[in-house]
Amino acid sequence: MWLDDLYHSLDPIAFALGPFEVRWYGLAYLAGFVCAGAVMSSYAKRWKLDLTFDDVYAVILGIAFGIIVGGRIGYVLFYGAGYYLEHPLEILMLNQGGMSFHGGLVGAVVGCAVVARSQKLSLPTLADLIACGAPLGLFFGRCANFINGELWGKETDLPWGVMFETGGGIYRHPSQLYEALLEGLVIFLVLFALSRKLPAQPQGSFLGTFLVLYGIFRFLVEFVRVPDAQLGYLFGFITMGQLLSLPLIVAGIAVLIWSARAKRKQAGHLG
Repeated sequence: MWLDDLYHSLDPIAFALGPFEVRWYGLAYLAGFVCAGAVMSSYAKRWKLDLTFDDVYAVILGIAFGIIVGGRIGYVLFYGAGYYLEHPLEILMLNQGGMSFHGGLVGAVVGCAVVARSQKLSLPTLADLIACGAPLGLFFGRCANFINGELWGKETDLPWGVMFETGGGIYRHPSQLYEALLEGLVIFLVLFALSRKLPAQPQGSFLGTFLVLYGIFRFLVEFVRVPDAQLGYLFGFITMGQLLSLPLIVAGIAVLIWSARAKRKQAGHLG
C-alpha cells in the first residue's frame, strides 16, 4: 500500500511560525488562485484580448471572495442537515472546515459578475477564462483533502488503498485523488487542448465543457466516495453530491448549445 505510506508521511500543517500554523489546505487555496490567474492571463494574451494584469487581479479577488462565501453557505444549506440552525455562530468558523463546491461555484459566478460589471468586461469571456483555470484550483484542493484525511472513499482491497486516521482502521479508496485527477488534471488538459485552437473558440465553449465534465466526473466518483455522515444516501444509491451535479451537466449542455448557435467571439473590455 505505497499510497498509504505516502499519506502517513504527510502532515496537514505545512509549517509553523511560533503559535501561527500554516496548513496545506490554505496553501492549496492560494496556489489555486495564483495558478488560475496565470492561466487566465496566458489565455487572454493568446486570444489577443485587451485584458490587463489589473483586470485579471480584480477578477481573481472577486472570485476568491465569492468562492469562500458561497462555498460556506452552500455547505451550510446542503450538507449541514439542520446543525447550523442550532449553532448559527459556527457558520463563521471556517477553520473547522465545511465547504461546498457547488456553493462555491455559485459564489464565483456572482463575484465574477460583480467585477465584470464594475470593470465593463465581457462576462461570458471571463467565465470561459475562469473555467480554464479552475481545474488547477480543484486539483490542489483535492490534494489538500487527501493530506487532511477527509472526504475519503469506501473500503477497498486495491493496492493503492489508504487507511485514513478517521476511516475506521480499514483501507479505503483515496477518492480525493480520483477527483484531483479527473476534476483537476483531466479537465485542465481538455480545456488546454481546446484553448490552443486559433481563432479562439466561441464564448461559452470552455464554461460549458467544464460544467459537463465536472458534473460527470463528480457523479461517477461519488459511487466510491462515502457520503457525508449527517446525510447518508438521499434515496437508493444517490448522494447529495450526485444530486447537485446533475443540474451542472444540464447547464453545461445548455451553455454549449447556446455557444454553438450564437458563435460570439471572445472579447475583453466592452464598448
